[in-house]
Amino acid sequence: MNVLVTGANGQLGNEMRIVSKESAHSFIFTDVVQIEDQKTELLDITDLEAVRRMADKYQIDCIVNCAAYTNVDKAESDENFCRILNAVAPENLALVMKERAGLLVHISTDYVFGGDPYNTPCREEQKGTPTGVYGATKLEGEEKIKIVGCDSVIIRTAWLYSEFGRNFVKTMLNLTSSKPLLKVVFDQTGTPTYAYDLAEVIMRVLADYAEENLKGKEGYSKAGIYHFSNEGVCSWYDFTKKIAKLAGNSTCDIQPCHSCEFPSPVKRPAYSVLDKTKIKETFGVKIPYWTDSLEKCMKNMGVIH
Repeated sequence: MNVLVTGANGQLGNEMRIVSKESAHSFIFTDVVQIEDQKTELLDITDLEAVRRMADKYQIDCIVNCAAYTNVDKAESDENFCRILNAVAPENLALVMKERAGLLVHISTDYVFGGDPYNTPCREEQKGTPTGVYGATKLEGEEKIKIVGCDSVIIRTAWLYSEFGRNFVKTMLNLTSSKPLLKVVFDQTGTPTYAYDLAEVIMRVLADYAEENLKGKEGYSKAGIYHFSNEGVCSWYDFTKKIAKLAGNSTCDIQPCHSCEFPSPVKRPAYSVLDKTKIKETFGVKIPYWTDSLEKCMKNMGVIH
């Protein structure tokens, strides 16, 4: 099976590079820029014809879309490009997979929720209530994929981090090692997600899809929307405390604070814990607890031994 991965130089894309090494499938990694020592095909997914040409060239059976506009604050003033990347581009990928009778695995976000005062984990069938441009365009992307009607697995995730790129874990490692006092919000609750764990789940989906194809089934029986993050619940404050503790950064006084102390152009979800029952039952996934995955990532970064 030939699999095309978009956004291959990002956090999740780099983890897909790692997990794909154990796969019998052929992977083509694409992005809009080349990175030294990384084999990357240049592809602009906002260009439908470019996606078609790439899919034809490599006879693509599946696309894993790791590309997105993820700057939540900047999205408020850059709505047009955010919409093109988060809604139009996924539609392009869906159209090409529809034409090729293939599968699109698309990564979405907990930010499709947030407008209602949730206090129990969000389920897949809940109505989206985004509070900003980022969440609204990601929800629009989901809707466009559904309208196209290709076989698709949409996975909503949250609070993604990894060894690669810029992320909350790296930022807090730096701040807790260099500042005597740090305030972190405690009134936003969710669950961190180690991108490697998400990549492994995507591989599980691809393997299942390939198995169904071998049986000659028409249409993927497990297509739909799923939620995935690590297990457990925490605030950004709790997350930071754990990062500092694992790293041995004990000199920084980490204090909880309210979101209003950090003015932002967008209201972030106060509670966006994702219910992962569906993906666990459908694909037989065993999800690691968030602190265990955090420790694993920090070991891979060489922060702890």
